[in-house]
Amino acid sequence: MASTAAEQPSGTPPPTSVARGIPWVAAAAAAIALPFLVLIAGRQPATGDLLWNFSKGLGFGALAMAGLQFALTARFRPMTRPFGIDIVYFFHRYLALGAVGLMLGHFGILWLWYEDALGKLNPLEARWELTAGRFALLCFVALVVSSEFRKRLNLAYGAWRWLHVGLAVAGFGAAVAHVLGVGHFTATPGSRALWLGVTLGWVGILVWVRLVVPARLAANPWRVSAVNEERGGAVSLTLSPQRNGLPPWKPGQFAWLTLGTSPFGLGEHPFTIASPPERAPDVTMTVKPLGGFSARLQEVRPGARAFLHGPYGAFSIDNEPDADGFVMIAGGIGITPMIANLRSMRERGDRRPAVLVYANPDWDSVAFREELDDLQRTLRLKVVHVLEKAPQGWQGETGMVTGELLERHVGAETHAWPHFLCGPPPMVQGVKDGLLALGVPLRHVDSEIFDMV
Repeated sequence: MASTAAEQPSGTPPPTSVARGIPWVAAAAAAIALPFLVLIAGRQPATGDLLWNFSKGLGFGALAMAGLQFALTARFRPMTRPFGIDIVYFFHRYLALGAVGLMLGHFGILWLWYEDALGKLNPLEARWELTAGRFALLCFVALVVSSEFRKRLNLAYGAWRWLHVGLAVAGFGAAVAHVLGVGHFTATPGSRALWLGVTLGWVGILVWVRLVVPARLAANPWRVSAVNEERGGAVSLTLSPQRNGLPPWKPGQFAWLTLGTSPFGLGEHPFTIASPPERAPDVTMTVKPLGGFSARLQEVRPGARAFLHGPYGAFSIDNEPDADGFVMIAGGIGITPMIANLRSMRERGDRRPAVLVYANPDWDSVAFREELDDLQRTLRLKVVHVLEKAPQGWQGETGMVTGELLERHVGAETHAWPHFLCGPPPMVQGVKDGLLALGVPLRHVDSEIFDMV
């Protein structure tokens, strides 16, 4: 995985994963509905028309959705396992947008139709509980804007993470204070107990994520045992556990890597485990310096202290045990989950056919070039290199990975095979469109798009 968390994944999870995911979807729906059930069952205020109460409902729904975000980003394995953590983070992203939309609706209705109830906007003169609500709204708007436009704002990944956590904690705390301070629909013991429970649960998740998990990682350090340069400026780090290795992982999964003397803080980054699980306990991660943390990895030397948190992810051939073959399409450092799966096939003697379409700027940028040649001799693997700038005398494919190119190399007999896509977002979207146009069912297309550096 290249210094990034996955964006929108495509395709359909296996039926068993869908079945395991239903209880979690139901739990999320219940968490959002619970405030309304408690409020309906309790004593209702004597005043307020329909629009007034609708605005309050928007506020409660927004707060419930905001609280759910802490659970979604806590990396609880039972929650992420049915979907893959990329889908959970994708849901987190759009649920946050929805929560902010409800918050704006709540405030907007009051501002347009009940301006007197808002009182003065000056925080030095306004009631504290109303100021808390406005502060919470500003925090969540800033959180969404800074996340959606991080690169345009030139926010480094590390600085953004600190800002993200700070805004989330401050915003949610202020929102709960606002709800309790205003007192609408929250005067009954049941409703106050609800928000007390929500607050304690929120604090508990923060303690787990920021104290308990790092403490466990600190007790199980790793050491960088080898640093190898790859083609295209990529660097492979081999890490050896000083105590316990990672739990059993599937090829193609990833882990969060922290370098330094302590796992406390927000300096962790997700990278694909490029080595096959058959070579455990050592772990190899191949990273291309795309900016920020990944660029600093080129300065790492053997002996450096590290910490790993994982495994996570569902981008693996092991999730397709009945597949007759595989199609893998990668761009640049997006090759890392593909090479992990191919290495595992080699270790296992897996004779199922596979097609790898691998796009790069030029021939010197092709990471694992020699190893891919060897894998073609060992496995039933066909590698199709696609270069934007081809060297003189090049006989292979050039340009972009288009539908026409795919049609030349991926026949109709492969349409029922799983198709794994990983690379820059525009490339992945274009490839997905091309595959669908060729008749590949969406349920057979799985993608990971990485853009955090």
